[in-house]
Amino acid sequence: MRHEFEVREEILIPATPEQVWEAISTGPGVDSWFMGQNEIEPRGGGTVTQSLMGNTWTATVTTWEPSKRFIYQGEEQPDGTFMAWDYLIEGREGSSTAVRLVHSGFLGDDWEAQYDALKTGDVIYMRKLLAYLKHFPGRTSTFNTLIPGPQVSDKERVWEAFKGALGVTGSIAEGDRVLLTVDGLPKAEGVVESIGYPAAPTARPPPARGRRRIRPPCASRTAPRWAP
Repeated sequence: MRHEFEVREEILIPATPEQVWEAISTGPGVDSWFMGQNEIEPRGGGTVTQSLMGNTWTATVTTWEPSKRFIYQGEEQPDGTFMAWDYLIEGREGSSTAVRLVHSGFLGDDWEAQYDALKTGDVIYMRKLLAYLKHFPGRTSTFNTLIPGPQVSDKERVWEAFKGALGVTGSIAEGDRVLLTVDGLPKAEGVVESIGYPAAPTARPPPARGRRRIRPPCASRTAPRWAP
């Protein structure tokens, strides 16, 4: 049996509507704050394609209003489930932009767990969008890494694991300097951008001395991917 759902999130971003549009409606822009590799045909009726961990997922653009509104909907599955993403962009004073996301559709039998994961994931990725446009406007990511982990019900254990990976032993706060250490990857310095307790902290590279680094903000989480 399918279950209807809706998640709403809204943030204020220190960027122009045009910069926000570039970040949410182009493949390189989406790659810089979302997950996987993304391609978007820039028109109503165009195809949105996401490739992640060997899987490919497609959606159709249903509304294409540059710098104003972008809606796309995934293919309906045999059980009637699907998801849709609706971005509304509104310019504000001081070169800032309000971005509202309505994530809706129908979920399957395990809808409660899926809904909880989506509520958590939507917040995390909206924060990543904010961090990307705040610290890295006009630049795009050239390398993305997603490391899936096991599903763990003990949230405190997960939180401590995230802190351990960042080299934090006590409390953690926005602005803290951290050192990400993950087996198989080079160590990376960072600055805590947001806490996100109990899901995951989000960190970004610190300003480089002499020249600025061209690396996107990063975040870790255990919630499953959005695509069905």
